[in-house]
Amino acid sequence: MSARAQIGVTGLAVMGRNLARNFARHGYTVAVHNRSFDRARSLVAEHGGEGDFVLSESMADFVASLERPRKVVVMVKAGAATDAVIDELVPLLEDGDIVVDAGNAHFSDTIRRERALRDHGLHFVGTGVSGGEEGALNGPSIMPGGTRESYESLGPLLEEISAKVDGVPCCTYVGPGGAGHFVKMVHNGIEYADMQLIAEAYDLLRRGLGASAAEIGEIFAEWNRGDLESFLIETTADVLRHVDAATGQAFVDVVLDQAEQKGTGRWTVKNGLDLGVPITGIAEATFARALSGSVPQRTAGAGLPAHTREWEVKDREAFVEDVRLALYASKVVAYSQGFDQIAAASAENGWGIDRGAMARIWRGGCIIRARFLDRITEAYERDAGLPLLLADPYFTEAVAGGLASWRRVVAGAAGSGVPVPAFSSSLAYYDGVRARRLPAALVQAQRDFFGAHTYKRVDRDGTFHTDWSGDRTETEV
Repeated sequence: MSARAQIGVTGLAVMGRNLARNFARHGYTVAVHNRSFDRARSLVAEHGGEGDFVLSESMADFVASLERPRKVVVMVKAGAATDAVIDELVPLLEDGDIVVDAGNAHFSDTIRRERALRDHGLHFVGTGVSGGEEGALNGPSIMPGGTRESYESLGPLLEEISAKVDGVPCCTYVGPGGAGHFVKMVHNGIEYADMQLIAEAYDLLRRGLGASAAEIGEIFAEWNRGDLESFLIETTADVLRHVDAATGQAFVDVVLDQAEQKGTGRWTVKNGLDLGVPITGIAEATFARALSGSVPQRTAGAGLPAHTREWEVKDREAFVEDVRLALYASKVVAYSQGFDQIAAASAENGWGIDRGAMARIWRGGCIIRARFLDRITEAYERDAGLPLLLADPYFTEAVAGGLASWRRVVAGAAGSGVPVPAFSSSLAYYDGVRARRLPAALVQAQRDFFGAHTYKRVDRDGTFHTDWSGDRTETEV
């Protein structure tokens, strides 16, 4: 078979199928392969008019149909299935060829695979792709890692099929090793927080106003015309206004209140703990999903005493504005924490990730695309080493303008027994990070008391221990 395809896609479930079509629509000849040949054949039969496809039944023919250096996009289930495909590919490839894993792999697996393929003279590019099925077809946000050399060859193709904002591709080189999949993981973690915050805002409006889902949908639609403009706010408005055909009720009211998850939120939280980065908003959002599915505990807890007061909203417009401002401030915290996590991992692994560039490629195509990502991009352009997004002048002023509202919302929710874990933990983080002194001093003293873990002092350098069980003399250790 003569080599004539510029890119190949193996694994043609919905995401792989749509990525292949996206490449073809942009003028690339695309080799397609699937373990079940019927799926590959149906792709060409149904969408062959969108561009040029090279159909291969065997992996050997698939690889042989590609131009050098070969570029193979693997779109199969993360884990063992991805390893199996890579093991089948490697003997068929040659020095300089590129294997792209565009699935939701854990970044540690990507680091392992990149090292293994490097020993074979191959480039392995762990690539985050966000935007779901529609994004894969019409333009996703793409986060490729790997070597600079591989991006020189692969990058132009990925940038071509990515979403564009103001003519700028939502794709850029992220960094070596597992950097691309790491950034996608954090993206998903922020997505968890964003969705939970929106859900809490909906619940506050429902309980505080006694409003219908459709009425709250209109509020979200109005918010989407301002600073909160985003894909998630837009889709929330659409969902809340949707009516269930079977019952005639609001669709959201017939959906079981047990949220599922595929694991990227848990990965993000675990990694935050490993790095020692307080990503409290993401963690609370992840735990909120876990709590929603804790049926035995929720059943047992349904009769627990509440001692709450009725939430009396005297000014509807003022209350809606309070919730809007609290939502915006909490979202800023979630993004600030996520970018802190990226910075910490980049420093630990030597990835050199440009946080401003990450904000820029998230402006379009991806699930968390939002107007205020422009502001985040600008913040890191002003100071690439910004230690805290909340400390950027724009965000300092924006959050300060909503602080009173944020506090009223969290306090009101607590008094009325409305659970707002993401709102309240975000406010607690904000207050913690701005505090001149924290009670961690007492924690350190306690640790030294029962475990001789030592402590430091504010008045002189050194590390110390007090002989708590003896004469309580202090020694420098």
